[in-house]
Amino acid sequence: MEYGNAVDRVIQDLRRLVAVSEPGERLPSVRELTARHQASPVTVAEAVRQLVAQGLVEARPGKGTYVAARPQERRVPDLSWQTVALGAGRPGEEEMQALLALPRPGTIPLTGGYLDADLQPVAGLGAALARAARQPAAWQRGPVEGREDLRAWFAREIGAGLRADDMLICPGGQAALSSALRALAAPGDTLLVESPTYLGALAAARASGLRVVPVPADADGVLPDQLAAAFSRTGARLFYCQPLYANPTGATLSTRRRVEVAEAVRDAGAFLIEDDYARDLTIDGDAPPPLAADDPDGHVVYVRSLTKSAAPGLRVAALGARGPAGARLRTARLLDDFFVAGPLQQATLDFVTAPAWTRHRRALRTALRARREALLAALRRHLPDLVPSAVPRGGLHLWARLPDGTDDVALAAAATAEGVVVFPGRPWYAAEPPAPHLRLTYAAAPPDLMDEAVRRLAHALDPAVNP
Repeated sequence: MEYGNAVDRVIQDLRRLVAVSEPGERLPSVRELTARHQASPVTVAEAVRQLVAQGLVEARPGKGTYVAARPQERRVPDLSWQTVALGAGRPGEEEMQALLALPRPGTIPLTGGYLDADLQPVAGLGAALARAARQPAAWQRGPVEGREDLRAWFAREIGAGLRADDMLICPGGQAALSSALRALAAPGDTLLVESPTYLGALAAARASGLRVVPVPADADGVLPDQLAAAFSRTGARLFYCQPLYANPTGATLSTRRRVEVAEAVRDAGAFLIEDDYARDLTIDGDAPPPLAADDPDGHVVYVRSLTKSAAPGLRVAALGARGPAGARLRTARLLDDFFVAGPLQQATLDFVTAPAWTRHRRALRTALRARREALLAALRRHLPDLVPSAVPRGGLHLWARLPDGTDDVALAAAATAEGVVVFPGRPWYAAEPPAPHLRLTYAAAPPDLMDEAVRRLAHALDPAVNP
């Protein structure tokens, strides 16, 4: 306490001197201040350090301490010119910012694209990263396409169709998707998408200047006859698809449709970008193999991210393609960011090849099932009309149909005011939505909060339905 009081005395003395001195004027030396306040040199040095940090004095080594220059009175900056210089914003930017926004304290999140912190294997990831950081080779420049052993692991996970040489390591699935769209299409080209589809894909496509055309889908995935008709009508050569637990609907492409979709893509001489984001998020039964596993002629461009199934900070994904398309993708990735950080690649390989990865996926299946069932039970109790007719067998979301005439965007705002965060269905459509929906995420909150979350949602929905 005495040390603190002595420091304060020196600070107050120097403040008085600064107030009546001109900028650049020399202040008493440490020796003078020590004698004046009967304080130790350490005490005086600490007082000077604090005033330097506050910008009041300037310490010049070997010369002494001086009054710092006073900051100029700043005018309010006028940044309005940037509105003209930048032009119109890109479509989808606001929706993406809303999708990635952190929920306010005290609210219950029923939206989000990542696992709740309690479900993330942070201990295993942290240990793997610590080991990687101690390996000097991990900090060196590696191949621009990524570590061969990590690429080989992703290729083995597909089962067939792609080899290590066909894979590229990317900093997350969104980066992989953006690179694929830019490499395989030019501004003005048409991209076919399922309707509804992943909001991030719509945003990336529009940012790349692509014309997005929706193709109807149901609980069994995209409708093959409608896909073939869309290829014929538009001349498109690119189709984006999430065949496993699609975001936002949770739909899985049925066995029969897998064959028909492949035929439609082949007949059109087109590419299918397979976004396999949910490969590790299976809850019931076994997931079918990727479409890329049965693609002899290189029509499928494969994307798989580990971020959704592990942690937001694990920004590691793989992008796979064969033939000239693979060469185009490698060039696009090189121009984007050279390569993914070596320690992160090493840590990822360490983690996914260790028993901890198997344990995590087993525990995750159990936890997601509990959360999904808790959300369904809460909906049956408070909002039975919102229970989906088809419950997804994996993934992170339920797709809830709202009563006709409901404004889903206004409802989401009202729900936030009630303390529960949901996401409206409208932004997930490339064109006008046929009906109002909400995307409800069961991975973002624990089971014991689901009932209260849906009760709050019901309270917000009542005036929206009965104004």
